[in-house]
Amino acid sequence: MKLVVGLGNPGKRYSETRHNLGFKVVNELARRHRVEREESRFDAVIGHCRIGPEKVFLMKPLTYMNLSGKSVQPMLRFYKMPLEDLLVIYDDMDLPVAELRIRATGGSGGHKGIASISQLLGTQDFARLRIGIGRPPHGAVDWVLSAPLGEERLELDSAVSRAADAVESWVKEGLIKTMNQFN
Repeated sequence: MKLVVGLGNPGKRYSETRHNLGFKVVNELARRHRVEREESRFDAVIGHCRIGPEKVFLMKPLTYMNLSGKSVQPMLRFYKMPLEDLLVIYDDMDLPVAELRIRATGGSGGHKGIASISQLLGTQDFARLRIGIGRPPHGAVDWVLSAPLGEERLELDSAVSRAADAVESWVKEGLIKTMNQFN
C-alpha cells in the first residue's frame, strides 16, 4: 500500500490557484487509474485505486493547507503504513515555474502544509514531490492563492502531467529510480 497526498485548499475559490497543484496531480492520477472507491475520512477525500499491482490511496486533505498533517498522520497510523510508503506533492516557490524535484527527506522551506505534516509525524523523513511555481517579487500569499495565466498556466498543466508520471514511477520503480529520472 502507498499513500499519495496532494496538498491544496478545498473549495471552488482555490481550485485553480498555484497552491492547489498537489490536488491537481491527485486528480490527474484519479483520472488515469480507475478509482475503485472514494471516501471522506481523516478530514480528507481519499480515493482507492491501483497503480500496477500496488494498492494506492490518493488523498486530498480538506483541512486547508496549514493543517494538512491532521489528515496525513491519522491515516498512516490507522493503516500502520511506514513512512517509506508516503509521498506528498506540493507547490514550491523556490523552484522555477514547472520544474519538478523529488526528494526522500527535507525541511519545509517555509511551506506550512509540509511543516504541519512534519510536526505531526515527528520527522521530516518522508518523500516529497515539489512543483515549482517561481517566486514573485512581492506578495507571496497573493501569489500562491492566485491562478496562473497564459504561458505559465500551460507550463504548470504540463508539470502536473509530468508529476503524475513521477508518482507512477515512484509506485512502480521506487524513489531512487524516480529521482534519477525526474530531477
